[in-house]
Amino acid sequence: MQKTVNILNKRARFDYEILENYSAGIVLTGTEIKSIRLGKAQIADSFCEFNERHELFVINASIEEYAFGNTFNHKAKSERKLLLNRRELKSLEKSVQQKGLTIVPLRLFTNEKGFAKLDIALCRGKKTYDKRESLKEQDTKRDIDRIKKAYR
Repeated sequence: MQKTVNILNKRARFDYEILENYSAGIVLTGTEIKSIRLGKAQIADSFCEFNERHELFVINASIEEYAFGNTFNHKAKSERKLLLNRRELKSLEKSVQQKGLTIVPLRLFTNEKGFAKLDIALCRGKKTYDKRESLKEQDTKRDIDRIKKAYR
């Protein structure tokens, strides 16, 4: 159908310890999905939150306005509803009420049918020393790969 879109939130894996992963659908308008298919979206500073009706929304996700849209164009930053099973929503809401847990989007993509999906994760924030450990692991992995490449 279309080429697949894969927009990542690289900062999330560095800042948070991922506990559980979910894949959710997004309620979008016509111009929003067209912008996503062009790759004009950003989820780096976004997070997910429940409203008073126990519905899950993604906040601060930026989808640029569609270039060929007219008066029916969408707002770039608005709350967008996420679609999950009722059982998943209840378990997520229950776990978010615990101290220190949050829901963060990891990846925005289109599936084989052309629908936009959002991979979200239940996360706990990392401490500074945990982030330093992650940086050390990345550096050693990079050095090992460099040595292996030179040795070949």
